[in-house]
Amino acid sequence: MTEYLNQFLYGFYPYLCLAVFVIGTALRFEHGQYSWRSGSSQLLRRKQLFWGSVLFHIGILIIFVGHFVGLLTPIWVFDALGISHGAKQILAIVVGGAAGLVCLVGIALLTHRRLFDARIRATSSFGDTAILLILFAQLLLGLVTIPVSMGHLDGHEMVKFMEWAQRILTFRGGAAELVADAHPIFKAHLFLGLTIFLVFPFTRLVHMLSAPVWYMGRRGYQLVRTRKAPTAPAE
Repeated sequence: MTEYLNQFLYGFYPYLCLAVFVIGTALRFEHGQYSWRSGSSQLLRRKQLFWGSVLFHIGILIIFVGHFVGLLTPIWVFDALGISHGAKQILAIVVGGAAGLVCLVGIALLTHRRLFDARIRATSSFGDTAILLILFAQLLLGLVTIPVSMGHLDGHEMVKFMEWAQRILTFRGGAAELVADAHPIFKAHLFLGLTIFLVFPFTRLVHMLSAPVWYMGRRGYQLVRTRKAPTAPAE
């Protein structure tokens, strides 16, 4: 049973998540362009949003680039550059840990603001709160993997996850078997990361793919009206 579950979660589930990510994002952009936004609540509490947003985005961008380069760069490239597996592991721990702490402070501010400010909570959708909590949980899992990674500084475990990611994206078999004996913390971090791809098209995260130029081709117009002040009753 464990073998079948591992095969489903790390052999089949990644393709389900990526398919929903690609198709769902394309459909939302085509049919729901007015919902393609982050839904800012800046006017309600600006200062905490500024610091939380800045720290979160700095941290998450470094983490994203680190994961993208670290997982998808063929191992022979690092070997050709003379970067050992152990050195790459230590670099990932130091840079990822620092970026993770910055991101943690930012997302903690954003979460506190979202949950404990009555006005912001009232204007937040279920999806707004849910994706913030999912990202918070994923960040915590990522930070918890650091002490575990300190136990194998030879980089052997890291290489397995690199090979897993590259096999998934190149449609090669045997990917699930590579992570079958990985530490449960790593597997939980990997599963939640895949789940973020699954829910991505249905959340505010789609604004990550946006650029202002897209609004030039958006169909129709958006009407914004000022609220009229109530008039005094005639005497």
